[in-house]
Amino acid sequence: MIVTTTDLVPGRAIRDVLGLVRGNTVRAADAHSDLSAWMKNLVGGELAEYTKLLAESREQALDRMREQARALGADAIVGVRIATSEICSGAAELLAYGTAVRLEPLQDRQP
Repeated sequence: MIVTTTDLVPGRAIRDVLGLVRGNTVRAADAHSDLSAWMKNLVGGELAEYTKLLAESREQALDRMREQARALGADAIVGVRIATSEICSGAAELLAYGTAVRLEPLQDRQP
């Protein structure tokens, strides 16, 4: 499945717009990760535990968005965006959303 932040897929025409698709996840770090991050915050540097947590969350939200698009019969998602919001202290939502579309079939190109 093609997933793009652009509104069009280069070289392909959109045949059908199927609608908004989204995937989200709400995550909180475990106490060990929070303690490690707090200690790292004292001396500076990357908070690797949080970086890993956010990367996993982003992939899960994108996977859920793709699943919803596949269920609609889409072969691409255009205009993809990712948003985050704090749900409560220590927990955040990561939301991926875009427009599910069907593309025109590729045309055989003659040399």
